[in-house]
Amino acid sequence: MSDRNIGQEILEGIKEIKRFKKGEIILNARTLNEPSPAKTIRKRLKLSQSAFASLMGVSPRTIQDWEQGRRTPQGPAKSLLRIAEQHPEIFTKIR
Repeated sequence: MSDRNIGQEILEGIKEIKRFKKGEIILNARTLNEPSPAKTIRKRLKLSQSAFASLMGVSPRTIQDWEQGRRTPQGPAKSLLRIAEQHPEIFTKIR
């Protein structure tokens, strides 16, 4: 078991929000850049559409739709694309 006190962490978070609303502190925020197009990332990894789809946990049809502009990656898929682009070694290790 962990030594974390979740209740205490929640209370500290609420206090931090209140301090932010009063203008006492500035919260750190991070803006995430859009990942490169799926096709660019896939080609950089030297994977077929089927292999890339398998690693991404989507169907090959979804990869085709992304690459042809019929659909855009959303949510977790967009996050995985960021990881594949910024840390391709992770994807090459699990092939």
